[in-house]
Amino acid sequence: MLPALTYQSSIDDVVLSYLNELESAGFTGDIEKSYASRLAVATDNSVYQLLPQAVILPRITDDLSLIGQLGQKDAYKKVTFSPRGGGTGTNGQSLTSGVVVDLSRYMNQILEVNAEEGWVRVQTGVIKDQLNDALRPYGFFFSPDLSTSNRATIGGMINTDASGQGSLKYGKTSDHVLALKAVLIDGSVLDTEPLDNAGLESFEHEQSQAGAAIRTAVKVCREKRQQIVDKFPPLNRFLTGYDLKNVFDDELKTFDIARLLCGSEGSLAFIAEAKLNITPIPKSRALVNIKYDSFDSALRSAPMMVEAQALSVETVDSRVLNFARQDIVWNTVSDLLTDVPGKDMLGINMVEFASNDPDENQRHVAALCERLDALIARQADGIIGYQICEDLAGIQKIYAMRKKAVGLLGAVEGSKKPIAFAEDTCVPPEHLADYIAEFRQLLDEKQLDYGMFGHVDAGVLHVRPALDMCDAQQERIMKEISDQVVALVAKYGGLMWGEHGKGFRSEYGPAFFGDELFTELRRIKGAFDPDNRMNPGKICTPLDCDEELVKVDGVKRGFYDRQIPVTTRDSFKLAMECNGNGLCFNYDTSSPMCPSMKITADRRHSPKGRAGLVREWLRQLAEQGINADELEHKLLTSTPTVKQIIDRLKNTYGAGKNDYDYSHEVMEAMNGCLACKACASQCPIKVDVPSFRSRFMNIYYSRYQRPAKDYLVAYVESYLPLMGKAPATFNAVIRSPWVKTLTEKTVGYVDTPTLSVPTLMESLNGHHATRFDLQWLQALSDRERQNYVLIVQDPFTSFYDAEVVRDFVSLVEKLGKKPMLVPFKPNGKAQHIKGFLRQFAKTARTTADFLNQLAALNIPLVGVDPALVLCYRDEYAEVLEESRGDFHVMTAHEWLTPLLAELPSYPQREDDEWYLFAHCTEKTKMPNAEQEWMAIFNRFGSALKPVSVGCCGMAGTFGHEKDKVEMSKAVYDLSWKPNIDQLNPDRCMATGYSCRSQVKRLEHIKMKHPVQVLLRIISSSAL
Repeated sequence: MLPALTYQSSIDDVVLSYLNELESAGFTGDIEKSYASRLAVATDNSVYQLLPQAVILPRITDDLSLIGQLGQKDAYKKVTFSPRGGGTGTNGQSLTSGVVVDLSRYMNQILEVNAEEGWVRVQTGVIKDQLNDALRPYGFFFSPDLSTSNRATIGGMINTDASGQGSLKYGKTSDHVLALKAVLIDGSVLDTEPLDNAGLESFEHEQSQAGAAIRTAVKVCREKRQQIVDKFPPLNRFLTGYDLKNVFDDELKTFDIARLLCGSEGSLAFIAEAKLNITPIPKSRALVNIKYDSFDSALRSAPMMVEAQALSVETVDSRVLNFARQDIVWNTVSDLLTDVPGKDMLGINMVEFASNDPDENQRHVAALCERLDALIARQADGIIGYQICEDLAGIQKIYAMRKKAVGLLGAVEGSKKPIAFAEDTCVPPEHLADYIAEFRQLLDEKQLDYGMFGHVDAGVLHVRPALDMCDAQQERIMKEISDQVVALVAKYGGLMWGEHGKGFRSEYGPAFFGDELFTELRRIKGAFDPDNRMNPGKICTPLDCDEELVKVDGVKRGFYDRQIPVTTRDSFKLAMECNGNGLCFNYDTSSPMCPSMKITADRRHSPKGRAGLVREWLRQLAEQGINADELEHKLLTSTPTVKQIIDRLKNTYGAGKNDYDYSHEVMEAMNGCLACKACASQCPIKVDVPSFRSRFMNIYYSRYQRPAKDYLVAYVESYLPLMGKAPATFNAVIRSPWVKTLTEKTVGYVDTPTLSVPTLMESLNGHHATRFDLQWLQALSDRERQNYVLIVQDPFTSFYDAEVVRDFVSLVEKLGKKPMLVPFKPNGKAQHIKGFLRQFAKTARTTADFLNQLAALNIPLVGVDPALVLCYRDEYAEVLEESRGDFHVMTAHEWLTPLLAELPSYPQREDDEWYLFAHCTEKTKMPNAEQEWMAIFNRFGSALKPVSVGCCGMAGTFGHEKDKVEMSKAVYDLSWKPNIDQLNPDRCMATGYSCRSQVKRLEHIKMKHPVQVLLRIISSSAL
């Protein structure tokens, strides 16, 4: 049996006292102390892991001030703080053993847009893409770009002085910061603005921490000006940590303290608000995708690309391209990056031109293409072809592929994963190819695999060697390579950190700055943060501080992961392989990725958070000598004994029911998952939460008693046929107030749907589709069988939405085929979702055996609900493995698509437009589904427009569970409700039963399945 897991790292008594006093002092945000909440922010997109003491989530700037003011008490002078935004840093910048101050949950409002003057004022928890979505209607955008733009916050961009694609023209984040509202460690608020000498004089006698900080910074940057200028050459990405060079203008007449705060990684102050310069959206854009026979050729084109006066030059090697080809993202770009016949495309440069003058843009494109044509004709420079994309949607798709490259590298098979630690080095572009050649030699000598992508125009390349961080020897290799790369970039006049900040690489700061300037950095740190309490260990420490900087060989996630048995790590790889890229934090409401994270803004309730919690759960099990795989096998192959059942009841309701068990914290996070499976395809690493969630629940409930509603859901398919014998009676019972109250209070189930009246069989009464006879079908010839279609029933559509199945039967007939309704067999998806894995395996075996008999007939098997159809492919393959067989159940659109060639074209109908709300599992598992539905409707003379929505919030029975109703409705409000409100509901269709059920519940609108609309179209055409 699963033991109670009582380990949790305790919170320091001083910190606990501080947090309690903060709460009582009027702090308006959240204070999280649970082990799970701390674990959720113990990692980022790096290899490191540091467990914080607590997580504080302020709502307003006054909360930040209160954090600092209270911390000034002598009793709390040892409490340290680290600001955190999106948590996407690749070098552990926001990781701390102190207190995390997370500004992303609440301080994420766009406060003011001034289009006339060209600026915006935001709270720093605002996400980069969120900001650009708000600016787009004004014709502006915030130009510094980065691959994590859909989850990275403005505060994080400021603190790392982030930049990316387009930096040659648009520069870094600091180039667009007009003013900052910063809160210092003493709680004082500093509103920055460029100051002349008169303005600086006002700080001469200022007694606050801000006054002392400004006076020290002015002194250092004036007195050491020449050393600073000499030390930092004019590279596009030459980040310094504290930007000593640009605090003053060239004539030392204007001082801007904001420049110092940009790139400071939260080690000087909390950044609460930012006033940012915004850029007009270019009216003309063009992307020239140049294809090469080698990656070296692509790199050596850098000078020519820069000469072309492009906005940006992005490069991708063949390894990244091959990963992209295997990912869902390739469906969107395959026609924009076609192969060159007879040539291997081993590298590409994506050269973008952007301008407000279309003619000027076209001249630049034409000039480059003329030069490319000449080189191709001479078979020179490794160029084998190019494609031009001038369509904005196409350009965005290509960049989306490029942005996903970071995550795609992490999807490599095996225990060795490409990791970030020396991957944003910056050298002059003219030296880039030679530098990379030596870098490659260094890695090849250690026989390491790696992928490369980056910004050729800026001399920044992302190189990620594949290492197994669960192997202590490989971990040592990481440090060796890091040291060698430091020497290599110095040789080529570059820098170790060109884009992603220092973080755990802070130990190399003295080597790059030199002793004299590094001492001045420490002086500035001491003026802002004399007790070394703001993100201690990062960038530098105060002069009188003897604490060490964090180091590359600091504690890594692998240290904890290697405590889990190898077999268990392999078995639970869908949780173990999460690399923290944070794509599951995607703020876009129309994205299907993780609806629970979007609603709660709680990192625990994300694929990354849940994966981290499961890893710790597995580690704690191993620590107690429990092998999760062996325990799982026992549970799957044996029924519980009477004693085990009694023990479950005791653990749940007995005297120790309130005792701490870390498993409860994991269960809380898993309970909020909608099991939509978007993560399984949208995540670059394919972290599949529903898969390991069901396994966790199966084990968890071997110790604790399940709630009654779980049994109700898991066995619904067993009792539906019985209820279906008297649907009107059943409906009358469940509609009665006393039954509703009883069901809600005792079972925790609300809004029970009503059964279809008439039933499916009644609506098909006498129809030959109901006369299924397997032996008769087996006796038919192969040619005769070609006219038949076997309709596979699912429990929800057949019993709760029978009209859909009835209409599909009619549609099949209208199309000249002979439909035959297959006898209902339980699908088992609900059992899988609730973690009844032993029961699910039994259901899957029985149904798979039956479907394999049907498959032998070579007659199409078709189901109408995509989630249930996909269960046969996904969860069945997972639990049955080789014993699943070869049966293949198609969705309706999969069956219809090849049939179109046999059908006549219907005349196009004017103003006959329909809107498709596709099921989230269908969209993510079948990325071409919407396009295929469009083609089907077009063939029948009607227009179909897919509506960009995420999850509807129902997710099977999730929306019917009392404790999840509010979240279900909130998820629906994110994208479904706004779109339905704007459209004619009579023209809206939904492929998923749960989606139609949700709309019916919340809007009292009965949406149709596309097959019903097709039947209507065909029937009216026949008239």
